[in-house]
Amino acid sequence: MDYLQIKRVESLSGNIKISGAKNASLPLIAMTIVAKNSVHIKNLPHVADINTLLKLLSNLGATCEFCDDRVIVDTSSLTQTKATYDIVRTMRASILVLGPILARFGHCEVSLPGGCAIGQRPVDLHLKALEQMGAKINIEAGYIQATAPNGLRGCEIIFDKITVTGTANIVMAAALASGETTIINAAREPEVVQLCEILNASGAKIEGIGTAVLKIHGTNGELVDIKEFSVIPDRIEAGTYLCAGAITRSELTLTHVNAHHLGSVLSKLEDMGSTFSITEDTITIHPSKVIKSIKIVTQEYPAFPTDMQAQFLALATQAKGTSIIEEKLFENRFMHVSELQRMGANISLNGNVATINGGTKLSGTDVMATDLRASSALVLAGLVADGITNVHRIYHLDRGYDALEKKLEAVGANVKRLKE
Repeated sequence: MDYLQIKRVESLSGNIKISGAKNASLPLIAMTIVAKNSVHIKNLPHVADINTLLKLLSNLGATCEFCDDRVIVDTSSLTQTKATYDIVRTMRASILVLGPILARFGHCEVSLPGGCAIGQRPVDLHLKALEQMGAKINIEAGYIQATAPNGLRGCEIIFDKITVTGTANIVMAAALASGETTIINAAREPEVVQLCEILNASGAKIEGIGTAVLKIHGTNGELVDIKEFSVIPDRIEAGTYLCAGAITRSELTLTHVNAHHLGSVLSKLEDMGSTFSITEDTITIHPSKVIKSIKIVTQEYPAFPTDMQAQFLALATQAKGTSIIEEKLFENRFMHVSELQRMGANISLNGNVATINGGTKLSGTDVMATDLRASSALVLAGLVADGITNVHRIYHLDRGYDALEKKLEAVGANVKRLKE
């Protein structure tokens, strides 16, 4: 098993190219199920989750040809409609195949993601919406069994809670449904916007793109023609490297990035003292010598993203004063706190609120990644910790970051991938 060994660095310098967004790539790959043609997708990141979903499509009968950062997906030969547990258990986003398979074939079986209880995660929102569209849903032996022998039909769907994967799933299902589907309280993330824009250009008319109310005019079962496209830049990867610049007080330039997707992240970094030079596809961070304390509340886009909470918590350990971070979206997303405390961070937890007393000196030690974004927080802490930091279980990191250690090494970090 691999781990990362990190030694303290005085400063970083140079350019980092931002990869395509993992969170955009996954629904876009699932979208190929509703295409009648081979779909050419450019700017895919080299991360484990992409490979997992492509493997799932291959198991269902699709062909996937990967060349560098481009993949050609042909689902015309797709014959199987059962997404088995051995793949779905490794990635919750596998649930994204549910909507398009059901809409195309009228039946499917998808393992419950990770084998978790149905009411604890918003998968139930996906199922309720599909039932409103005419599907019959049964849960048996850990599998979602869905049928729609007469096809899915458009209706009004109100999400009780904003769900990114739920919105994407229902948009794809509605694209092939009969009639008009209206989604109220839809997610507005850039990743959802790109999915809608591509489907809209492919034959499924979609109104309200980028708003909380989407209207999808379905094709009544007719598959769509999807032209070649490039995945949008990864705003979470970009935010992570901006935090690397801020925590090491270094000037870094990100290329192939979209600053419009990073409004709340840039705003909070400005509150902490950083300034920026921004062009159409670059962001240069000019960090402050003194990092200021911050108050953050995670919420749905366009507010501050939960996927950047761990990185900012690591940054706040080096700020002057006391920072408060409130996590409003996921109840178990402070698991990195205990690992940062092992490094000397002064953090206290009270429910879903973390209080960080900044300015503490961190010391390198052995720490364990508990999830994808927690992994990057430990890497950031390792950049400024005295001694050597070993981050174990980085398979979490590999799920969503494309060559992180290579990108950091290229700008002066002392980061090595080693074997246990």
